[in-house]
Amino acid sequence: MTSLPTPLPEPDAVTDLPDHDPLLLLASASAGRRATLRAARIEHGTLPVDLDEEAILAAARERAAATGDPEDALTPAEEVLLLAREKALAATARSEGGYVVLGGDSMLELDGVSIGKPHTPERATRRWREMRGRTATLHSGHWLVDDRDEADGGTAATFGATASCRVTFAEVTDEEIDAYVATGEPLGVAGGFTLDGVAGPFVEGVEGDPHAVVGLSLPLLRRMLGEIGIAVHELWDEALPATAAGDSPGTTPPPATA
Repeated sequence: MTSLPTPLPEPDAVTDLPDHDPLLLLASASAGRRATLRAARIEHGTLPVDLDEEAILAAARERAAATGDPEDALTPAEEVLLLAREKALAATARSEGGYVVLGGDSMLELDGVSIGKPHTPERATRRWREMRGRTATLHSGHWLVDDRDEADGGTAATFGATASCRVTFAEVTDEEIDAYVATGEPLGVAGGFTLDGVAGPFVEGVEGDPHAVVGLSLPLLRRMLGEIGIAVHELWDEALPATAAGDSPGTTPPPATA
């Protein structure tokens, strides 16, 4: 669906593969993404990868600047797709093979600038003061690698797409921001907020695909799987009750980190 620059060299950090046997392999440690798949009864395994995301983006920006053509610069939507691809490729290389590997990454775009994980209270506070009362765009990149054997229907396809939605934030006070940052929740999540966590009261509305906010768009995943000949219902875990991911039907899973 989307092409990107040549992948960067594989990083040194390696995460051991848990014992699992489903076809779909999620290249993420995000609790929100896993909960989203569980809520949809999609059987999957996980193989998180530890990448230097800042270095990947810095290298991509440097390559774009070297061309001298402003059109070569990656948009925020393309940046999350690049990171999603690097995660998917790294997990594919480290697995024993035979999987359909899904990588994902999320960022918030405000005034054309990408906002990832704040990491520090000071940065989280500054970003919330910039976001309050405004509407920003949350981008979630998805990259799929079909690493199945040809005899098992494998296509060797590797492609990706980005799901985006608009998020409107409440006109929160400095006191509310300080209290929220003090919880520690915003430090490790894309954009410095969660929809179904402590920040829920501070989000006035979401326009577009709500799954993009949690970091994994189920409608987009369905379409991507269809591109390689897999119907999403073929991945359903029939042994998993429909309410396994929450206390009641329709419970929304916690948001994902990037």
